Amino acid sequence: MAISIKERLTKILIEGELLTEEKLEEALRFQKEKGGRLSQILIERGYVGEKDLLAALSQGLNIPAVNLAKLKVDSSVVKMVPKEIARHYHIIPISKIGNTLTVAMADPLNIFAMDDIKAITGMEIGPIIATQKDIAQAIDQYYGESAYSALESIIKDIKETKLELVEEAKEEGLDSSQLMRLIQETPVVKITDIFLAQAVQRRASDLLIEPLENRLRIRYRIDGILQEFEAPPKSMHNAIISRLKVMAHLDIAQRRLPQDGRFKIKIAGEKEVDFRLSILPSSFGEKAALRILDKSQLTLDIEKLGFEPKPLADLKRCVSKPYGMILICGPTGSGKTTTLYSLLKFVDSLEKNIVTVEDPVEYQLDGINQVSAHPDIGLAFANALRSILRQDPNIIMIGEIRDFETVDIAIKSALTGHLVLSTLHTTDAAGSIIRLINMGVEPFLMTSSILMVAAQRLIRKICIHCKEVYVPPDALKGELLLAIKDKDERERVGFYRGKRCSECLNTGYAGRVGLIEVLVLTPDIKDLIIQRAPEAKIKELARKNGMTTLRENGVQKVIRGITTIDEILRVTASDQPLLGSDNIKKGA
Repeated sequence: MAISIKERLTKILIEGELLTEEKLEEALRFQKEKGGRLSQILIERGYVGEKDLLAALSQGLNIPAVNLAKLKVDSSVVKMVPKEIARHYHIIPISKIGNTLTVAMADPLNIFAMDDIKAITGMEIGPIIATQKDIAQAIDQYYGESAYSALESIIKDIKETKLELVEEAKEEGLDSSQLMRLIQETPVVKITDIFLAQAVQRRASDLLIEPLENRLRIRYRIDGILQEFEAPPKSMHNAIISRLKVMAHLDIAQRRLPQDGRFKIKIAGEKEVDFRLSILPSSFGEKAALRILDKSQLTLDIEKLGFEPKPLADLKRCVSKPYGMILICGPTGSGKTTTLYSLLKFVDSLEKNIVTVEDPVEYQLDGINQVSAHPDIGLAFANALRSILRQDPNIIMIGEIRDFETVDIAIKSALTGHLVLSTLHTTDAAGSIIRLINMGVEPFLMTSSILMVAAQRLIRKICIHCKEVYVPPDALKGELLLAIKDKDERERVGFYRGKRCSECLNTGYAGRVGLIEVLVLTPDIKDLIIQRAPEAKIKELARKNGMTTLRENGVQKVIRGITTIDEILRVTASDQPLLGSDNIKKGA
């Protein structure tokens, strides 16, 4: 009876003393429960080295192995297979003889890969084996573009990208039409437009144009992480910055002071996207930072932000009350404003007068009165709030609480029958209470006005196109598993990650989802606030009352395969130092 390839491979590994029977049984058990390739499981669990496995595969399948680092591949051969296919299947074509294309593969048993490559090239495929790491490096080496060739590609694609500047009302006397015509005659306009269009197409939230000593750097913030892309020569830097200044109606002659502005573009004559521009003088020239506000990507349904059921129910209950104060806290870029907008849409009705004051207004909401703060002319949050209170509002949203004067008026508004929503820059919910006390707010005023405080973060979701099961190192998953109280559930948890593909720009992630911890001010929490208790005690009591922390909410996302353990550990802080020893034992 013929032996299977798997049996042949494991026999070679065991006879060569590269793998023990016990470890093989463990790997096979894991494969049966979680799925995945046996070879990848053996490597990830540290049972077999990648090079040892490569040699065993070569011997067991009678397929030669190759060290790609020592090969020089003809670029014409590489171009026969598209980069997206090479990355998706982890392959690299290395030679062509007659009608046979030799392809280095991490998995030479992948029939689908060979069928696709055969269909694309029309040639017979001869597989050889290489490590996945070597193939990834070869793909980067042979499919990578230089800055010059990327720039040529951008200029070539210009004709297919249609951007139209949407003119907004200007102050009397400001006429830049002549200067605009002059700049639009240059190729710089087309290159700048491509950067803006690509930022929108890649769902970036920010675009950074940074002059370094010898080069220009272009970075997009995609799903909260900065990624560098091909840039034009540094000689084009000043022209690109001037183009952006003209679009935002800024002073192109001023290069020594920071400037802020905004503009709107229409892509392909349809979708309008707002850009907020900040210019900052640096050592090697002016740096431009653009915040991209694409309304088509905005989700204002509180049900679709990805919050867990318990905190979501607390949010809905508190925002449905007639008066009081709700605070959403977290660092910049954590989705606080989107959550506030979603809460406003949740409670919006014809019977309610809703007014917001923001700096600046990020998105225009239909049916809601929005005021843009202008501190430079005396219209700060506090001054705007005084005027808003004379407008008979039911619900007030304050973009951000920055000082005692603003929080004082906000709390008094909550005490006089208004529902007030705002944001605060703190790391967690309990920390917001201490921050307000440090700002000078009396504890008895907080307990009388604040309904709840929530802390929020955004985490990246695993790309659905390249999602796979894997086994993280014990050191990586140990701390996270402490948050799962049930021992049986802890052992059943499977871990997933993205293998990286063209769909997710080779990051393994695509899109983001929200995490939130909601601290409701119950009577016993209020007692602690009156006593000016430390943050740790407030958080500990809140957890006993049922509050789930950011880390615990993140664990649920890992269990359901929405995100990775690495992402949760990157974004959330450990709860362990705030737990009592009894709780640690229960969770260990």
